[in-house]
Amino acid sequence: MNTVLTAMAGALIATLALTTQPAQAQSGKAAQKLEDRFAAADKDHDGKLTKAEAEAGMPRLAKHFDEVDTQKAGSVTLDQVKQYMAAQMKDRKK
Repeated sequence: MNTVLTAMAGALIATLALTTQPAQAQSGKAAQKLEDRFAAADKDHDGKLTKAEAEAGMPRLAKHFDEVDTQKAGSVTLDQVKQYMAAQMKDRKK
């Protein structure tokens, strides 16, 4: 019983620590994670992802690839991905 309570208390403390961090710090971590995932998926290191690279390394991005590729270039940049995500977040808040 004490082990369960200790585990629950630890989980609660961890949750509170995460939720009390400034929003900017949390968004900074999310942005860094996005940049890292993008770089890892960009196998030819040209600063763009093709649909094949997105399918292999960022499958959720691949599902929305045509929406993100607004210039219909057959590839997307990190800036395009960020712009798309910001627009999606803005639409969710409405």
